[in-house]
Amino acid sequence: MEYELFLRLGTFLGLFALFAIIEAKVPRRPRTQPRQTRWFTNLSIIVIDSLTLRLMALLMPLLAVGAALDAEAQGWGAFNALSLPMWVKIVASMLLLDLAIWAQHVAFHKVPVLWRLHRVHHADRDFDVTTALRFHPVEIAASMIIKIGMVYLLGAPALGVILFEVVLNGSAMFNHANMRLPLGMDRWLRLILVTPDMHRVHHSIHRDETDSNYGFCLSIWDRMFKTYTDQPRDGHDDMVIGLQWQDDNPSKLGWSLMLPFRRK
Repeated sequence: MEYELFLRLGTFLGLFALFAIIEAKVPRRPRTQPRQTRWFTNLSIIVIDSLTLRLMALLMPLLAVGAALDAEAQGWGAFNALSLPMWVKIVASMLLLDLAIWAQHVAFHKVPVLWRLHRVHHADRDFDVTTALRFHPVEIAASMIIKIGMVYLLGAPALGVILFEVVLNGSAMFNHANMRLPLGMDRWLRLILVTPDMHRVHHSIHRDETDSNYGFCLSIWDRMFKTYTDQPRDGHDDMVIGLQWQDDNPSKLGWSLMLPFRRK
């Protein structure tokens, strides 16, 4: 798609700047670690993840959008076998891909080898817009392979895949932002969307809270599958974020990249 890169990059940079400004002006919680050190590590991981996807694009014939175009050309996937209006295919694809991301997230918590990768994300002792994109590059690569498989299975339209990825990245930055929403707004928004207060519960050191609120965009899946937790038991001001062991190592780039391979 001709303008895919500009759409995704422009939306990412615009929303990142917006949420970073809001959380600086009206933070929900005080920081536990220096912003400069954490942001260097988290932004470096984002750059490494981006390079990982670029490398995958060179080594693999197709990534997600290319898979959608290929599936359409070959007539593969459920939606390519159905005579439905394009807008229905796009909306349905976005919903089902969001459900797939929810299920993948559950798997990365429940399967021990996948949790070792995913805990790089949870090791962050603070919770802000940069946490949204702090994922180990091996997890990013695995997630892309899963996404490609889902695109082929669904026969998702290319436009639906692009819009889904834009919405997914935007909603992840929103629900990880350390910004204070009015409680009434949060209560109504979370009926449909994952809000920062809702997702913050997922980053609690208490494992039963960590194993809840898996959604990235829509909150309906957690409600539907009984994995929803309304509030942290310690309250948002007093809850501890991160893994059960606490030190300053998660703010270090090398330590974070090696975390999946440590015994800890």
